[in-house]
Amino acid sequence: MKVIGMGNALVDILIKLKSDNILQELGFPRGSMQLVDKKRSNEILTKVSNLDISQSSGGSAANTIHGLAKLGIDTGFIGKVGNDELGNFFANDLKTANIKNHLNSSKTESGRAITLISPDSERTFATYLGAAVELSANDIKASVFKGYDILHIEGYLVQNHNLILNAVKLAKESGLQVSLDLASFNVVEENLEFLKNIVANYVDILFANEEEAKSFTKKMPEEAVKKLSKVCKVAVVKIGKEGSLIWANNEIVKVGVVDAKPIDTTGAGDSYAAGFLYGYIKKKTPSECGWYGAILSGNVIEEVGAKMSDTRWENVFKQIKNHK
Repeated sequence: MKVIGMGNALVDILIKLKSDNILQELGFPRGSMQLVDKKRSNEILTKVSNLDISQSSGGSAANTIHGLAKLGIDTGFIGKVGNDELGNFFANDLKTANIKNHLNSSKTESGRAITLISPDSERTFATYLGAAVELSANDIKASVFKGYDILHIEGYLVQNHNLILNAVKLAKESGLQVSLDLASFNVVEENLEFLKNIVANYVDILFANEEEAKSFTKKMPEEAVKKLSKVCKVAVVKIGKEGSLIWANNEIVKVGVVDAKPIDTTGAGDSYAAGFLYGYIKKKTPSECGWYGAILSGNVIEEVGAKMSDTRWENVFKQIKNHK
C-alpha cells in the first residue's frame, strides 16, 4: 500500500540557545508558540545567526510521511513552498527520503518554524507559514491520488474548508482510505461542525490526543474513543504517558508506552501516526499498530527535532523486530 500526505510544507529551523535572555529580548514567553510575519521571522534569524542552527523539512503530515518512508512504505507528499532556498531544501529532503514530490510552487517565501531551544530543552516557537498556507482546493487534482491507497492529512489544514473537502472527495472517488490527525484542540474547537461532517463522511482512521478528543466529543478518553468509533473505522486517542486507546474491530484496546527519557517532544504525535499506519498497512492487529506507534514516538522524543538519526532508526527497527 502507498500513502500520500497533505500538509503545511514547513522547514524546521532548530536553534540551541545559550540562555533564555534572547527570549526576553524578543518578548516571547518560554514554551509559547506564535505566528509571525516574514519581517519578524527574518529579524529573529538575524538575532540568532551566531548560534548553533540546524534545519530539516517539517510540518505534521510531512513528519509522518518521512517516518513511513523510513519504514519502507512508498509515499508522496502534497504541499506548497516558495521558489527559494528553503523551498529547494524541502524538495531535496523529500527526494533524499525517496518521497514522491507533489509540491506546488508560490511566489511567497517558504514557510518556516523557528524553534528556540532553551538549555533545559524547553521549546519556544515562532512560525511564519508563508507559502504553506496558500495550498488551495484548485491545487488538488484527482490525478495526484493515482496509485495511492491512503491519504494522510494534518489537522492544521482543516481551517481551509474548501481544500480539505475537495481533497477528501477526490481521494474517496479514487478509492483511497483517509487518515486524519486532528493536530490541535483549538483548530478542532474553531471548526467543529465542519470536522464532524468530514469525519463522518470521509475519514477512515482518526488520530487525536486527549485534548483534541475532548474538544471533538466533550468526553474523557475512553468515552471519547467509543464516540469516535461510531463515525470512523479506526479511532485512536493518545493519552500521553498512559499510552493510547484504539477502537477497531468493535473493541477498545489500550496500548502502553516504551521506556524513554524525553528531551524534546517535537514530532511525537506525527511519529506515532507513522508507526500506527505502518502496522495498519502490514495488516497487524490494532494492539501491534499501537505499539509500533509507541516505539516511534518513544524514540523521537529522546532526540532534538521531529526527525531521528540513522543510529536511532536502527534502534527503532530492532524494537519493532523484537516486539512480541
